[in-house]
Amino acid sequence: MPLSRLSSPFLSGVNRVTLHMLHLLLALVPAVIALVYFFGPSVLITIILAVVVAISAETIMLKLRNRPIKPFLLDGSAVVTAVLLAIALPPLAPWWLTTVGILFAIIFAKHLYGGLGYNPFNPAMIAYVLLLVSFPLEMTSWLPVVGLNAQALDFTSTFQVIFNGQLASGIDTISGATPLDAMKTQIGLSESPSLILQQSLFNGFAGQGWMWVNAWLTLGGLYLINRRVISWHIPTAMLAGLASISLVTWLVSPETTASPIFHLLSGGTMLGAFFIATDPVTAATTIKGRLVFGAGVGLLTYIIRIWGGYPDGIAFAVIIMNMLVPLIDYYTQPRVYGEVNK
Repeated sequence: MPLSRLSSPFLSGVNRVTLHMLHLLLALVPAVIALVYFFGPSVLITIILAVVVAISAETIMLKLRNRPIKPFLLDGSAVVTAVLLAIALPPLAPWWLTTVGILFAIIFAKHLYGGLGYNPFNPAMIAYVLLLVSFPLEMTSWLPVVGLNAQALDFTSTFQVIFNGQLASGIDTISGATPLDAMKTQIGLSESPSLILQQSLFNGFAGQGWMWVNAWLTLGGLYLINRRVISWHIPTAMLAGLASISLVTWLVSPETTASPIFHLLSGGTMLGAFFIATDPVTAATTIKGRLVFGAGVGLLTYIIRIWGGYPDGIAFAVIIMNMLVPLIDYYTQPRVYGEVNK
């Protein structure tokens, strides 16, 4: 294939791509364990379902495109997409919601653009946005943290809810607001953030359960940076952008906005910073471009959280910045050695 037709990620061979994906999955293990601990076995069921559907869809699309199945199927990209989308979905998301999201991610967001390396948008996030816009009720019905005024669901009850939509006897409700959703709603009702944080959902900090999940995602992200699977530029710029704008608004109006710590440790912040925005296919490629890209994701995330119609804005922010990547790369190209500025 001519060099001019090659597309990112510029990784040498299938083995290098596979290793890249394996590192990503390994880095997600601590956060998945934390999610299971705080939300129950539904997280694992959703992940398994997503992976099975993703591998099946990948196999079918490779056959339809007359591409060799084994090397592409074993590169791990479909599994990573499945896991990233699965842990972003509500734990008790119905099976058809997970299936629709994965099929859209693999078929439309990946293969119809030409496969890995040619998709302009992050498949997991564009599928997440599709589900959020199309099925807002199912996408916002989150489980309360186990032990926080919530009855833990065993494996059998969880399986029944996901695949049959039936609640076990003695269980009245399974949905609850996320910390981001609760904070945004109550601020809109003129409640003070300092008082909101004293509620049991928050425990005076950033949301019970959620802050630990984000902490483990941070640890996984640092592992990826240490192994040079990702560079530090995008995560640092994104977190700095989010922290900076939230710090300014918090200092100006602490009674109407949450603190930077809350925004950093709630929702999908660390998942977005280390695992989503750093996608080598859809992110900026130049050094300066990565900093601009990351900062843009952080700023847009905050803007959507505060003034948008959704409690979290990671997916929308990443997709918007994906659209700007060609422009960012064009204007941040390093000067060619020996070239004289005009």
